[in-house]
Amino acid sequence: MTQPAIPTQWIDINSDDGQTFKGYLALPPAGKGPGIVLIQEIFGVNHHIRAVAEQYALAGYVVLAPDVFWRQEPGVELTYEGADMDKARSLVGQIDFAEAVKDLATTTTALRDRPECEGDVAAVGYCMGGILAFLAAVRAGVDRAASFYPGGIAKHLDKAAELTVPVQFHFGGNDAHITDDHVSQTRQAFADRSDVDIHVYDGAEHGFNCWARGSYQRHAAALSHGRVLSFLED
Repeated sequence: MTQPAIPTQWIDINSDDGQTFKGYLALPPAGKGPGIVLIQEIFGVNHHIRAVAEQYALAGYVVLAPDVFWRQEPGVELTYEGADMDKARSLVGQIDFAEAVKDLATTTTALRDRPECEGDVAAVGYCMGGILAFLAAVRAGVDRAASFYPGGIAKHLDKAAELTVPVQFHFGGNDAHITDDHVSQTRQAFADRSDVDIHVYDGAEHGFNCWARGSYQRHAAALSHGRVLSFLED
């Protein structure tokens, strides 16, 4: 039996300042389903992120992965080592997070307006995208968010009181970029919230979900993916 085809295409998304940017759209085999705004790492909407979009589409979701770096360099697609890593770090250093959240809000609207999208729209993000998924839950109009290894999360916990929708966090227990103290601060910020789940994967490093990176850990990737699917269907 062959795997069902996942229809994909790049579409235009309107920004709030009258410009357009691209997003990678992946549709489920059934043609319709709930929505996911899939938010990239610092490496662009590269081969891995497109594959993740198709993975969630295969699970029944209408997935739209916006080009977060379009204001810096449209269409950037990077690998995980050498000059590409240096460029990725430079690009994330240039990003205006408030502006990026506005772009995620228009992405959310674009996804909701598509005839294939039925039901809730969630944000799912990795690394930089993990931070943006949390911020999208606060200010971009999504119904819930899953945030993977969000480096710098401690700098954004002052917005915890603004959160009104469920969020699920996934941290690697051996993440060199996110300390145990940062995870503890995150737990403390949401200690009174029954709709915020925090999962830590022992021995997993930063980027554990990405099978194209040396830090990939199959167990943590599989377990976290299953938890996200359960969370989206809750």
